[in-house]
Amino acid sequence: MSFTLAIVGRPNVGKSTLFNRLVGKKLALVDDQPGVTRDLREGDARLFDLRFTVIDTAGLEEVTDDSLQGRMRRLTERAVDMADVCLFLLDGRVGVTPSDEVFADILRKKSARVILGVNKAEGRAGEEGALEAWSLGLGEPLRLSAEHGEGMDDLYRLLKPLEGEFAEREAMNAPVVDADISEEEAELEADETAHHPTLRKPLQIAVIGRPNAGKSTLINKIIGEDRLLTGPEAGITRDAISVRSLWQGTPVRIFDTAGMRKKARVTEKLEKLSVADGLRAVRFAEVVVVLLDVEIPFEQQDLRIADFAETEGRAVVVAVNKWDLEEDKQEKLAELKEMFDRLLPQLRGAPLVTVSGKTGRGLDRLHDAIRRAHDVWNRRIPTARLNTWLGAMTEAHPPPAPGGHRIKLKFMTQVKTRPPGFVVKCSRPDEIPDSYKRYLINGLRDHFDMPGTPIRLFFRGQGNENPFRDKKFHTPSRLRKHMEKKKD
Repeated sequence: MSFTLAIVGRPNVGKSTLFNRLVGKKLALVDDQPGVTRDLREGDARLFDLRFTVIDTAGLEEVTDDSLQGRMRRLTERAVDMADVCLFLLDGRVGVTPSDEVFADILRKKSARVILGVNKAEGRAGEEGALEAWSLGLGEPLRLSAEHGEGMDDLYRLLKPLEGEFAEREAMNAPVVDADISEEEAELEADETAHHPTLRKPLQIAVIGRPNAGKSTLINKIIGEDRLLTGPEAGITRDAISVRSLWQGTPVRIFDTAGMRKKARVTEKLEKLSVADGLRAVRFAEVVVVLLDVEIPFEQQDLRIADFAETEGRAVVVAVNKWDLEEDKQEKLAELKEMFDRLLPQLRGAPLVTVSGKTGRGLDRLHDAIRRAHDVWNRRIPTARLNTWLGAMTEAHPPPAPGGHRIKLKFMTQVKTRPPGFVVKCSRPDEIPDSYKRYLINGLRDHFDMPGTPIRLFFRGQGNENPFRDKKFHTPSRLRKHMEKKKD
């Protein structure tokens, strides 16, 4: 992604529709009611061969008090500060309104680059609005139809020159996941400084949990400013959004997600979209913080969220929020650890941290736990050490012998990091029971100090060990002639 484009404008002018068209997926919430998008929303945009980050903002509204609309306006102004270029969107069928004039003035003062877009301008219906837009003094209006895809080639021509200007800066920030390990690397001891990605790129963190667990409050405390909407309104965060910051010396990109309710309670269309959006944020992250409410921890939905993060192969940290409200802390902590071990055995050893998003207590411990989880997620083990360990494990507990034929585990190597993935070459790979696979995974966790992180273990057949077994030649002379022929 080479630069950032913020789409701004009054409510219901088609910002989210354009956002969805640019990212190619229905990532933003779209509905007929004004003000559906409440928070800043980031996505990876694709416009022909152009790649950039697009921000869908809350509707610009001429409100200055502490109401929800007033806070939405302040967030949008912040998005303008964050973006490299702003696309100010008008409704071509409505024309220029007094609110458009107020916010055009704000954009002139705040942003060096503004593209004026007139949406819903397809056909003759939007011609008058496009002519009116000249009066704002923001240059030539760009006629668009986000719904029908008209004007995208003109938008491309305006944005293309920005690509080279910002490409080098953004190359440093792109996340790396599911990293392959070459055969040469698998033989060597890992060099911590050479392979530690957070030394070069921001650590991607998603904060997920049930509604009102305190996610936005916690993130605001971490970054030291009111970047996210917080307040008494229920379910105030509808979309997943991300913010970048420097947290105790660690560059981070933190995703805040809509609260995930139990499925039976998700009745409104907007809430269904929000849950799906939160699950997508897990896939964008490297470390997932599952935030629990100390008063009602480990409900079924919390367990599903944590299990989903593990299934997606992300490092997991469990944080218990509102710890400042708990009176008997020692007894509660022991109870939480017992519940964690019993209800989430697939995350055995993952960090459990107590925090208070309101007071900031425990944030240093959370930071350290996230860094440790990320380090384990990046762990690389040399092939020689793995095979020494595999020999000891099979000697202590030999594989089963289905039908009287013993399964032989012959060789093991690590093929992936982020999360760690291993391949075991063996006989009869399809007959290895899940219980033996769990035995090896738990052994990997204990012996190589990899608590909590997802571990992928694959069994593959050894294959034909003699590459010439099925050839027509068997004598040395014929083999020599064949090799000489290959050289020629």
